[in-house]
Amino acid sequence: MKELTAKEVQEQLESGKELHLIDVREDDEVAAGMIPGATHIALGNLPIEMHDLDQDTPYILVCRSGGRSGRAQEIMADEGFDVTNMTGGMLAWEGKTE
Repeated sequence: MKELTAKEVQEQLESGKELHLIDVREDDEVAAGMIPGATHIALGNLPIEMHDLDQDTPYILVCRSGGRSGRAQEIMADEGFDVTNMTGGMLAWEGKTE
């Protein structure tokens, strides 16, 4: 399974690279702040809502610490998506939030 650190994701965003981030945390966690431009799909909703996503687009999955996004990675990879887990999650994120 592919992984990027929070710092690597931040550096790519700051360099202007277009990334497709999916935040799989719960609503109350996201309300406290998420990475600008990320899409919120709670892990429990992922099996249904992922079918609205483009399978040709690579996605980076984010949660609080990296565990739930790792589970989301397994779910989406099993359906043929190109997914990468952001290790360390939002606990390791030092960039901007919205």
